[in-house]
Amino acid sequence: MAGKADIVDHVAGTVEGLTKKQVAEVFDAIFECIGNSLAAKDRVQIAGFGSFFTSERKARKGLNPATREVIDIPASTAVRFKPGKELKEKVN
Repeated sequence: MAGKADIVDHVAGTVEGLTKKQVAEVFDAIFECIGNSLAAKDRVQIAGFGSFFTSERKARKGLNPATREVIDIPASTAVRFKPGKELKEKVN
């Protein structure tokens, strides 16, 4: 599994003239921008990669697995991702 540090190391080693610190700052800025857009319920499309978007989950009844008690699960917003054609082809 690749984490942030792995990605930063790879990009810093691939792109000449950028330090790991600079790459980490850009990485953080990109994901802060994506997070802010999703918080505003905006869709984020990255050509050749995919789209991040939100969807609303309705309130529903659930079951506490420990007590078997019926509980109310409130409505919430979920973050979703739909891969683009190029990413699907690369994975398959």
